[in-house]
Amino acid sequence: MVLGLALVFLMAAAGCAKDTDNTKEPSGTGNKKEEEPLYSVSINGTEIRVGETKVQALLNDGLDVTWSEMTEDMQIEHYVVDPDMELDENSYYTGGTVWVTDECFAHVAIVTDEERVKLGDAVIASMEFHFSYADDKEVLSGLTFNGVPVTEMTREKAGEVFPDFRGDDAMWFSSGLKDYKYSMGFNSQTGEMISLSVERQYDVDWNS
Repeated sequence: MVLGLALVFLMAAAGCAKDTDNTKEPSGTGNKKEEEPLYSVSINGTEIRVGETKVQALLNDGLDVTWSEMTEDMQIEHYVVDPDMELDENSYYTGGTVWVTDECFAHVAIVTDEERVKLGDAVIASMEFHFSYADDKEVLSGLTFNGVPVTEMTREKAGEVFPDFRGDDAMWFSSGLKDYKYSMGFNSQTGEMISLSVERQYDVDWNS
């Protein structure tokens, strides 16, 4: 019951999540569509393709997934998800967390399509990591972005892997994509990655 209330509280909007075609019109002439790149995240061998991978896939591989609720004394309480809980159709839920270790995790949002589904069948809509929380960088050894270990993804390396992105010494992000947003943060002194955000964009009414 508590988890149910938490999910209702954390449901950001009952938006439109119907468009799952991740293509855009090319800048040239003709009717051919060009697919946008979908750069995946991997956690200890579990590939996560934002906008495609379902919550159940993470649970099947032993990853801990929780949802959060603010208590009356302004503390964050985490609850283990129930994959059989039904979610509303065309809805976007925030407040999720995927745990790599106790000090390394990703904030996640999930989305449903045109029918009510069990939570386990909802799709991961966004992931946001903050690696500076992890004092022991060894815990990051199992994390990769587009096949590159996070521990090797310096600001210089990001410029080589994603030459079409833009930014400065502290940020490198995608620009102009219709369906996907990617953002990487770096320590401007050392060049090491300190944050990563991958998001599939949906037409959500945040005021609903």
